[in-house]
Amino acid sequence: MDSIILILVCMLAGIFLRRQNFMPANAHVTLNQFVIYLLIPALSLYYIPKIEISQKLLYPVGVGWFSVLFSWAFFATLGKIFGWSKKLQGALILTGGFLNSSFIGFPVIEALYGKKGLETAILVDQPGTFVMLSTVGVLVAVLYSSGTPSASAIAKRVFTFPPFLGFLAGSVMNLLHYDFVDVVQPVLQKLGACITPVALVAVGLQLKIEKRSKHWGFLALGLFTKLVLIPLLFFICYKKVLGAQGEYIDISIMEAATPSMITAAILASSHGLKPRLAGMMVGIGIPLSFLTMAAWFYILKHC
Repeated sequence: MDSIILILVCMLAGIFLRRQNFMPANAHVTLNQFVIYLLIPALSLYYIPKIEISQKLLYPVGVGWFSVLFSWAFFATLGKIFGWSKKLQGALILTGGFLNSSFIGFPVIEALYGKKGLETAILVDQPGTFVMLSTVGVLVAVLYSSGTPSASAIAKRVFTFPPFLGFLAGSVMNLLHYDFVDVVQPVLQKLGACITPVALVAVGLQLKIEKRSKHWGFLALGLFTKLVLIPLLFFICYKKVLGAQGEYIDISIMEAATPSMITAAILASSHGLKPRLAGMMVGIGIPLSFLTMAAWFYILKHC
């Protein structure tokens, strides 16, 4: 419960600071860069070396991977049919496909399934969602913000993106069965823990809900895709088609039902992919997800 309260307090703090003009107009840009260049790599270096590779990864990791791939295919297809701009498509792909598997997912899963449930939630988050953010997320941001860049330009952007470098270093450490010494571990953990408050203040600073905004229709589509369509996809695939059962399957589907990933929205914003729409996907999606996730929990218990 304390994590959920922290989420609401930080987002409201950002909104308050913006409305009172206590912060510079571009303060959210600085906070976004702070998250991308320092906090996300720290989180990657803390968690990825500790991941145990096994067959148990498949279902939860599949949620993190295929939700993004589905979002990319879905919104790119709609964009082509209806002639949407590339920036609009990119914003919807990033905010419609990436799961808020840690900031919202972890406290909700712990509340519903206990600390044991976090073992599955971490698998959805780290080798699943986080790996996709560091690779496919960067690729989407570059492709949809820069027209048609060359392969070398894309490679340069990916391999100079700090979260990807953190992921790469963490993966090498995992393969070598190496981890940082004890004195470094709490430093990385505490830096990673700063992501939630800093990122949500940044979201609040750029969140502007305009009644006459042209984004309302796209916002509704994005929220429906993220909160209803994607978890429905995994519910049908995992439980009905594959016949998979067990608490770890339910937890994987609950993670699929989380709202948009905050750092994916920051990635969209930092690349100029409809920042206001990306902010609204997070700002409206988070409180709305408490209702939709409760509905999914009920469905999983009774179906």
